[in-house]
Amino acid sequence: MADRGRTRRVLLAGLGGLGLARGAVAQGGYPDRPVRIIVPFAGGGGNDVLVRLYGQKLSERLGQPFVAENRPGAGGQVGTEQAIRSRPDGYTLVVNPSSPVLANPGSTEPAYDQTRDLAPIAVLATFPTFVLVAPGSPHRSLQDLLAWAKEEPGRATYGFGGLSFQFLAEQIAHRAGAKMQAVLYRGSQDAINAVSAGDLTMALTDPGPALAALDGKRVRALAVSTAQRWPRLPEVPTVAEQGFPGLGQANWIGLLAPAGTPEPILARLEAAVAEAARAPDVAERLRPMGMEPDGTGRAGFRAMIEADNRLWREVAKEAGISLSR
Repeated sequence: MADRGRTRRVLLAGLGGLGLARGAVAQGGYPDRPVRIIVPFAGGGGNDVLVRLYGQKLSERLGQPFVAENRPGAGGQVGTEQAIRSRPDGYTLVVNPSSPVLANPGSTEPAYDQTRDLAPIAVLATFPTFVLVAPGSPHRSLQDLLAWAKEEPGRATYGFGGLSFQFLAEQIAHRAGAKMQAVLYRGSQDAINAVSAGDLTMALTDPGPALAALDGKRVRALAVSTAQRWPRLPEVPTVAEQGFPGLGQANWIGLLAPAGTPEPILARLEAAVAEAARAPDVAERLRPMGMEPDGTGRAGFRAMIEADNRLWREVAKEAGISLSR
């Protein structure tokens, strides 16, 4: 009897331990603590607002806070490289805009590869680039500005907060046979402030801060980068219309994780972003800022990055920029 009692106690203890183990597995499901999303640009720009909006939606769906963390510097390179070096456990994510694979024009080494050093999760939104000048600028069109820049080499300056804006400017200048000095800022808002104050000839920015500055008449828009005129500002001609065919495209902002992040975590995040992108209130919040919610998943996002990288390499070849490793 004593042996049977002892056996029963051992069996119960084992079952209890099994129950605890199962509970631990259930409680340890991703995410079981807050997740940080690195925004590699200064606060106030479109990336920042977008991450905070999607972060709230991911928190609601996955039960843990998704917290934005601004880490600006080097056109997004500083924050992105911090994410790349982070532990690939799903608790550090990063947003990236569509951008070339190198640090700056003239670089001989790519800063990072979005499909090698990072794991694409989903596209959050797409948006156009605006070319802006000060309200009192003598330049009434993009052709006018570039003709002046060609006549006065080295005098024209342009500001930007992300590398995709820089490459668009370099490609336009190259096709026009003009030389312009690039000025990198911590974010689009800083570039807008500089052009509004007359410190720059022009700025290239995302629509969020651009629309606020346009509404306040602090800047004028010379061009938009989309293939067709943008419905909210139909009077602004496209870059392609102004003598640069083939330079019309939308930008994207996507969510990525460090390479090596487990597949189940990536899949769960992908599904949560897709669900959030379909939420009516997300569209209601983003569209007035000039952004369109997207939600394209991992396979489609990876294909977009690879297509963009091919485009940037073509741009680099055309503009004489080295992308060799």
